[in-house]
Amino acid sequence: MGNPTLPAGLRETAISLSSSVEVTLNSAQGSSPSAAASQTSLMSGTLESLSGLGEDGSSVGSDSEINGQVFRRTDKYGFLGGAQYTDTLEKDVSVEVARHREMKWLDMFQSWDKWISRRFPKVKLRCRKGIPSSLRARAWQLLSSSEDLLKSNPGKFEELEREQGDPKWLDIIEKDLHRQFPFHEMFAARGGHGQQDLYRILKAYTIYRPDEGYCQAQAPVAAVLLMHMPAEQAFWCLVQICERYLPGYYSAGLEAIQLDGEIFFSLLRRVCPMAYRHLKKFKIDPILYMTEWFMCIFSRTLPWASVLRVWDMFFCEGVKIVFRVGLVLLKQMLGSVDKLRELQGMYETMERLRNIPPESIREDLLVQEVSV
Repeated sequence: MGNPTLPAGLRETAISLSSSVEVTLNSAQGSSPSAAASQTSLMSGTLESLSGLGEDGSSVGSDSEINGQVFRRTDKYGFLGGAQYTDTLEKDVSVEVARHREMKWLDMFQSWDKWISRRFPKVKLRCRKGIPSSLRARAWQLLSSSEDLLKSNPGKFEELEREQGDPKWLDIIEKDLHRQFPFHEMFAARGGHGQQDLYRILKAYTIYRPDEGYCQAQAPVAAVLLMHMPAEQAFWCLVQICERYLPGYYSAGLEAIQLDGEIFFSLLRRVCPMAYRHLKKFKIDPILYMTEWFMCIFSRTLPWASVLRVWDMFFCEGVKIVFRVGLVLLKQMLGSVDKLRELQGMYETMERLRNIPPESIREDLLVQEVSV
């Protein structure tokens, strides 16, 4: 498959275009005290968002918010409620069409290496159309080559589980468990199987990569994987995301996300100058809004049907999909005079970017724009 990282040529071009853009976290330095304070406040809000904390320090969607409520059924994705609950009836494909798509994917699975080496454009097209839900777990493992890692490391996950781990990381992980998709049936119960498996995966990664440790943005990523596959498979898939798809994103200091923030902002100047000028006018650095988008691969931002379609394309085509989705969102939110008329300052703009209305980002439109 293609290189999942941003092609070097694109990085170099974007970096040359962004020579005037300062390193993101240092951009507040040298500005007025009020501007610096605003940047600090917004960055704090970004980190709170990543940790799942509300303004009062409570967890968003904690057990207290779901206890006492009677949910008669989950949606088709397993959500009991919350912002990503699908309360509208989506138009499902017919049984015949669904079965036909499944047969195509099963055929590819039988000779996967040949398809990847000789017919990758066809694989990419099918990923863009959406992987059948019944085969998504296997497809993600094959696309990411995490299945190869699992096979070449028999018993490694169990070995990592048996080790003690660093208490510093384990304490943070344990505090983060109930913040991950608390309205999903798999993670709604404190101490339930979903939270236990999530703990196992995140703990194992801190032992597998002690130099990296744990980053809070890894938790929602691991949770999405667990919704589709057992813990051991999810662990190796997480390893591939952290080391192959988004290398350096979860390291201390956020250097990789800062660099990609500069690249992203330069691309925005070409794709949607109006959005670029608006963000530049109010000194809204990319790190303030793209941290959660990129590090969580939009799993906490988009309607769930769109999340799955983005992940299908991401596993096939790599980080460029994350860039494209981010550009589409900014173009959609800030790309017209009418939309900007409502956003007269930094805080109004950030509020809009942190709370994107689901109805404004339709799945079909998003995929169409990203696939161009």
